[in-house]
Amino acid sequence: MEKATFAAGCFWGVEATFRNISGVVSTQVGYTGGKLENPTYQDVCTDQTGHAEAVEITYDPSKVAYEDLLKVFWENHDPTQKNRQGPDVGTQYRSAIFYHTPAQEAAARASKEKLERAKVFRRPIATEIVSATNFWRAEEYHQQYLEKRGLASCHIK
Repeated sequence: MEKATFAAGCFWGVEATFRNISGVVSTQVGYTGGKLENPTYQDVCTDQTGHAEAVEITYDPSKVAYEDLLKVFWENHDPTQKNRQGPDVGTQYRSAIFYHTPAQEAAARASKEKLERAKVFRRPIATEIVSATNFWRAEEYHQQYLEKRGLASCHIK
């Protein structure tokens, strides 16, 4: 099993999207990329901790390639928005790929460059590609939030 971590706005919809991919074993939402140890949702919402709302994915690489996860990431949010997705504004809603290995970093950078060369988006891609750091699991009520409420998605696309 391998891990992948993505931030693409509100983590509820991002988690629901990745949970439905064959080869994804589990997902959890949380906070990463910030400076505060063990942050809470209230901490992150202050826009002062530097954390992004993110989804940590455990996947079986024999069933789904990291490149396929990247494709889902790019297609399910607006990576040209620096610190917002739809009505959600703040650094916690930024677009970011947190790589766990050099191979993931290379794949992420290559996929971003390919999209930029192809001019898939009207504006430049603002997605950060940075090394994964501590991932702090969000409060239990955030885990599988949409499923618990019988909702299919909250995507803006």
